[in-house]
Amino acid sequence: MERWEADDARRRHMARFGRRDTAPELALRRELHRHGRRFFVDSAVSRRCRVRPDLVFPRARVAVFVDGCFWHYCDEHAQLPKANAELWRTKLLGNRRRDLRNEAVLVSEGWRVLRFWEHEDAAGAADRVEAELDRWGAIAGSASAGRDAPSASVR
Repeated sequence: MERWEADDARRRHMARFGRRDTAPELALRRELHRHGRRFFVDSAVSRRCRVRPDLVFPRARVAVFVDGCFWHYCDEHAQLPKANAELWRTKLLGNRRRDLRNEAVLVSEGWRVLRFWEHEDAAGAADRVEAELDRWGAIAGSASAGRDAPSASVR
């Protein structure tokens, strides 16, 4: 695996940008709150990989990622910087490969992984998350005959 090197100035510059609470992520969180859903934010879910989904519904084992078009190399919107284009292409394709590996680990551990691009409509993304949580609720509800079905939200 190729090591990504950056000079100190670039490292300080990039350290100012946060990993969480991006505008698309906040929009999705607002939509899910509007639907009455509660969740964990930026939580570790696996010991086998360091990935931290943007939203986590642990009881339903649903992990939600809101991927930025640049850092996750969206086919539709990503544009490589002109300086060091090949270096950036290698780095961003490496990010996509890492995302696929991490998703495979989570799926093998029983997680349902939902991914959205930052340019996707937050309401549509929230509807897809809702559908997955409702599907889990229906399964969990039928499996608990005679008992109250567990809530699909985390409080």
